[in-house]
Amino acid sequence: MTEQATNYDDVRQYRLDPEREQELLQSGGECTFIWANKAGHPIGVTTAYVAVDGKIWMTATRERVRIKAIARDGRSSIVISSKGTPMGGGKTVTYKGHTVIHDDAETKMWMYRILAAGMGAHADEGNAFTEGLDPQMFIRFLDTPERVVLEFTPEMSIPFDGDKMAQATARAYAEFAAQDAGGD
Repeated sequence: MTEQATNYDDVRQYRLDPEREQELLQSGGECTFIWANKAGHPIGVTTAYVAVDGKIWMTATRERVRIKAIARDGRSSIVISSKGTPMGGGKTVTYKGHTVIHDDAETKMWMYRILAAGMGAHADEGNAFTEGLDPQMFIRFLDTPERVVLEFTPEMSIPFDGDKMAQATARAYAEFAAQDAGGD
């Protein structure tokens, strides 16, 4: 039995495969966006996103502290979990990168349309926010003078596949059990 199979000290072998990472990115719809405040402390919020052409797009209004922080320093991070997606739980990806703020009307409307389409596609029965969502009305609520769009460009990723870890753990448990049974 290898050391990898007997503990969780090194989980690099449980990386999420690139195609599964893309599946997670496209099915998530919600991420935790993290930035540094003036004192350098990391802080984050969970927010809706859309992934397009290798970038992650979000929106917020100018008065949000994250907008002021990103204007000072675009270094940021995003965490996406498979919890609540068709993929089931246990898969995550963390991205380190940079965020740019956009406030031009063309970028804002482009992003709002994609976000509204995604929100409608992921509507949950019984969820008062998404059930019966009218994309045009949603865009109308978003399209205010104070709203901006955030464009996050990933530079590094830490993908994790809990299914791989669970399978390896089950194999290790079986090996332990066989060893214990043979030792009696």
